[in-house]
Amino acid sequence: MIDSKIRDKYERLNLLISSPGGSVFHGISLYNFLKGAPIDVWTYNFGSVDSIGVVIFCAGKKRLSVPHARFLIHGVRFNLSGNVIFDEKQIEEHLKSLKIDQQNIARIIADTTQKPINTVEEDMNNRTTLNPNEAKDYGLVHDIQSNLFPIDADLSVIGENIQQLPQGMPFGITIPTIQAFTRSQDLDVGTF
Repeated sequence: MIDSKIRDKYERLNLLISSPGGSVFHGISLYNFLKGAPIDVWTYNFGSVDSIGVVIFCAGKKRLSVPHARFLIHGVRFNLSGNVIFDEKQIEEHLKSLKIDQQNIARIIADTTQKPINTVEEDMNNRTTLNPNEAKDYGLVHDIQSNLFPIDADLSVIGENIQQLPQGMPFGITIPTIQAFTRSQDLDVGTF
């Protein structure tokens, strides 16, 4: 979906995000893709941007929120279900992966907000919840506004909420719910 908008020479991709979070792997991959894509990306919180959704939100060159929204920053975890058996090396491998994911998320948020990484790590450990004004003070949000897009905007769904993996899988993940609209030259700052 995004690649076709880039091929069609759209100047800006506007991502409307409301997400309970989900897969760290998919979230960081999407963040890296959006940051490296040859298109301006603006992100909008139109409900709740939680967990890995915050990382995706950070991909926006311009980051906006509606007045009645929230952000949740927390640490990384993994879920076990059923009779999962690990040997010592597997536990070590999972712990290393968990720590690297935690560091990557903290670095992304710190780079976006210009906050020291140790402050972000502490906020992650404290499971920090921010309203839009607090998120603006934090550096996550540039502006708070009610109007998200003009009536003639091209709306496209680029992600769907996917439920837990089948029973017996060691890690339950969900893909963040992301809706996008794209529009080229007629969307500028202050248009909304």
